[in-house]
Amino acid sequence: MRAIARYVRIPPRKARLVIDLVRGKTVQEARVILNNLPNKAARLTRKVLESAVANAMHNDGFDPRELFIAHACVDEGPRWKRILPKDRGRAFRILKRTSHITIELMPIMARPHPAPRRPARPAPSTQTPQSTTQEEGA
Repeated sequence: MRAIARYVRIPPRKARLVIDLVRGKTVQEARVILNNLPNKAARLTRKVLESAVANAMHNDGFDPRELFIAHACVDEGPRWKRILPKDRGRAFRILKRTSHITIELMPIMARPHPAPRRPARPAPSTQTPQSTTQEEGA
């Protein structure tokens, strides 16, 4: 259950700030977070999330309360190159960056559990080995 918004007119760096907030959350938690964020990236991410939820409901028959965001990423799309005229006949280049926003959902029961942690190794000793001195007069 995946949804992708391609060629979205927002820089990937700004969109990743929002995606990082919702990655790994349940759909309900992500909706609350996205509804309370005031920026454009949150609005675009919310639309992609709702599309992924609709895909899960329609294609696979999942209940949205049983889903979590298993994979969320923002990739860089093509850059629009524009020119800003400056004085003395110069021109500055402007890059208008685009993004591809991807959200993939999975059922909560399929959520991978973290691997059990092994006990830490004992720290190596910091003592220097004792040097052997040869006795004089032998």
